Amino acid sequence: MGFSDYRTALVTGASSGIGAATVRRLSAEGLEVYAVARDAARLSALSAETGCRPCAVDISDLNALAALAKSAEFDVLVNNAGQSRRGNILDTTAEDVDALIDVNLRAVLHLTRLIVPGMARRDRGHVVNISSIAGHYAFGGGNTVYHATKAGIHSLSQQLRVDLYGTRVRVTEISPARVETEVFGRLLGDLAEAKRRFFDDYDALQPEDIANSIAFAVGSPARMNVAFMEVLPTQQVVGGLNFAQKSRPPAE
Repeated sequence: MGFSDYRTALVTGASSGIGAATVRRLSAEGLEVYAVARDAARLSALSAETGCRPCAVDISDLNALAALAKSAEFDVLVNNAGQSRRGNILDTTAEDVDALIDVNLRAVLHLTRLIVPGMARRDRGHVVNISSIAGHYAFGGGNTVYHATKAGIHSLSQQLRVDLYGTRVRVTEISPARVETEVFGRLLGDLAEAKRRFFDDYDALQPEDIANSIAFAVGSPARMNVAFMEVLPTQQVVGGLNFAQKSRPPAE
């Protein structure tokens, strides 16, 4: 398998960042790409650029997902859409929990159950799940619910390979570290401030780096399944050990 064996792809979170870069990359390989996101204007511009099929869909809408899954026989599914929130479990809200689970995990599970059985029947297909290093490592500054949902994507990817045993449907999990997208700007409510704080002084990954990683996995020969790929900026590490000092009684 590889690009010559695939005709159609569905990419979520396609209006910007990793999703838009992936639409461009897969379109360049000759696939008919269904680009899924809520921003119809951005999707229209992306369609004019790449020839992709724009699908203005809220992926938390199950009926919309079911209709989308019936619109084509998809050979490649890229579960990329994701959200985060500020804060941790000590100050998160019910809305934060529900929104992150709906977008980051529930929608992925639904699209997988709606699309992958067809891949299995045809004995052809590739599922690419975009997780995050947040799903594998605990660190300060991350949103607890986000970490939990991305850990769920990791578990799903592992189990899905077991469920598809005996078929030629491949499953790849790609786990990026810091990528220069709009995510940080949305969290802060200020794209310029996010660029200054998180990117100007750092050599972060670019969305095209992840799109190229996806293309490497999807374009690999049939005998080869790139099961897991952790992609970090060269200057970023995930290790480190912090140890808080014991509290001391106040001096008299």
